[in-house]
Amino acid sequence: MTVMEQAAQTLRALALDEDLKDRIASDPALRELAWRAAQRYVGGRTLSEALDRAALINARGQAASIDYMGESCRDAERATAETQIFVNLSREMAERGLDCSVSLDLSHIGSVVDRDLGLANATRLAEATAGAGQEMMISMEGSDRTDLILWTHERLCERFDHVGVTIQARLRRTADDLPRLLDRPGRIRLAKGSYLEPESIAHPRGSRELRTAYLDHAAKLLGSGHPCSIATHDADLLDELHERGGSGRHEYEMLLGLGTDLLARMQERGHRVREYVVFGDEWWLYVCNRIAEDPTRLFQALTDVTSIS
Repeated sequence: MTVMEQAAQTLRALALDEDLKDRIASDPALRELAWRAAQRYVGGRTLSEALDRAALINARGQAASIDYMGESCRDAERATAETQIFVNLSREMAERGLDCSVSLDLSHIGSVVDRDLGLANATRLAEATAGAGQEMMISMEGSDRTDLILWTHERLCERFDHVGVTIQARLRRTADDLPRLLDRPGRIRLAKGSYLEPESIAHPRGSRELRTAYLDHAAKLLGSGHPCSIATHDADLLDELHERGGSGRHEYEMLLGLGTDLLARMQERGHRVREYVVFGDEWWLYVCNRIAEDPTRLFQALTDVTSIS
């Protein structure tokens, strides 16, 4: 294992360290230093800041997606209160007329407390977004939660046709999951997958095997006519998929702070594109994973932390 691979693995482990996250959140000095590095990837701490960022994205002729961060909520009362923030987000997006979807982790709204609580809260948000004419997109989490996420998505699809779900090309099981998802309504978002997973169930990062899996899954999606989102910052993959074309019901999606120039390139090529914006105070796991994807970003984080504004 190279030094960079070791660094990435360490960062992913730190991302899952809830005690470390709590210590940083409770120490004003550490929190402010970490925030200097985080804000490159985060649309703001407040809902209003995220909406303003989405408006700027729309002004470029691009769609947006907003996610309120807070995965792995283990308190039922808090999970239900957090669901209201998502409902408020949906309402305010509609009031501002934004071309924007609502994204979320099901573990934020109670799924790891009780799957029926997670389903009830997800149903509440699905009703709100359906009424506002918005897309609702469920994010994927670690492989230990995949079955729970797909179960919840299946239940929602019995009532709604606007609820999408994310799949990870790294997971070997995706080859079996994708055909079943193509039978459901709602957009399918294809990502490589950023979680720390054993190679017994996941393709190695940066491998030819992963590239082949991603291209195979993307080809099935693009050829199916099913609404889909190709979520990657890999320029070589984007060039190859552009050459292959698609059904016209696809879009390319990238994360704030990582793919703005690539989005513009795909937009110039005639594709619909979307930028993914996160907001809130629970940004630790998200930012650690963004840096872990390319450990050279540690140098940028160091620059951001030490810069004087």
